[in-house]
Amino acid sequence: MHQHDGDAALHPLCNSRDLTDGGQAVPFDVNHAGQTCRAFAIRFRGLPHAYLNRCAHVAMEMDWQPNRFFDDTGRWLLCATHGAVYEPDTGACKGGPCRGGLIKIELTERDGVVHWRSQYPFSPVEF
Repeated sequence: MHQHDGDAALHPLCNSRDLTDGGQAVPFDVNHAGQTCRAFAIRFRGLPHAYLNRCAHVAMEMDWQPNRFFDDTGRWLLCATHGAVYEPDTGACKGGPCRGGLIKIELTERDGVVHWRSQYPFSPVEF
């Protein structure tokens, strides 16, 4: 199996069909600046996005139910704990108590599979 240039940095995350617009997130682990962190992938307006599962307000996980980040309308990402609201496609804070936005992880989608890209400060978790 030949790797395309730059593919060494790509890591399979989930099948494209696992991510539905405004639906449940797919969780995954990344190494962020030397620590193992939870991250999550979502789909919004057709495109996949991923972020560290860490609210910009208080460094804690955001989901109010496992893998549920969208509000009822499917328009915003919500931190369950303090009600911070984020843009699904940029991670920018749109309301509530937040300092800065979510930390974005670059994704690419190809042949029915969503991959995440390891680039500083993200790397795969070593088992």
